[in-house]
Amino acid sequence: MAPLSSSTKIEMPLVRCAWVNPRNALYVEYHDEEWGTPCHDETRLFEMLNLEGAQAGLSWETVLNKRAHYAKVFDGWNPEKIARYGDKKVAALLADSGIIRNRLKVAAVIQNARVYLELRERSGGLDPFLWSYVNFAPIRNRWKKTGETPATTPLSDQISKDLKKLGFKFVGSTIVYAYLQAVGIVNDHFVGCFRHDETGEALTTAGVTRSRR
Repeated sequence: MAPLSSSTKIEMPLVRCAWVNPRNALYVEYHDEEWGTPCHDETRLFEMLNLEGAQAGLSWETVLNKRAHYAKVFDGWNPEKIARYGDKKVAALLADSGIIRNRLKVAAVIQNARVYLELRERSGGLDPFLWSYVNFAPIRNRWKKTGETPATTPLSDQISKDLKKLGFKFVGSTIVYAYLQAVGIVNDHFVGCFRHDETGEALTTAGVTRSRR
């Protein structure tokens, strides 16, 4: 076999965080394109807050598989429309197998929409509210394996407390920490994952081409 020339690029498969289910293309795409990416979009911030709440007691994969249907039945996560939902709409949602049919969780989305509108009117929305806690720069951790990642932190404790004070529902500290990870306020991609900034830079510098497979 002829030796590789100095200009030859070695194609390597992507290394992802260990929690990703490689058999679920939707999960892989979510990890590769969204999770941990700093988000400043109000609609997505509102969506993810509610989806993380819907996850309580369940796996994220379960909620992710229902995400598209959630967006459809919750009017594209339009808070103005959701805030006006009445008994008829709630009954329809609770009869819809495409979402988590939990009365408290459905009621929480409606309550959260109303509180969100107040927050947006008062201070601009979730984007300025959340990012102010980290001085508008994401926290970048360097975890190497699943067991190192915390379920809560003092930051999630504080944000949870403040969200509850405003009137938001299903925003316990564990839910909030998962939310902060999801929207990139906290970057918890493992050091070996291709999505971890420093690892990605190192691979690029070494001339390694990452293959999405």
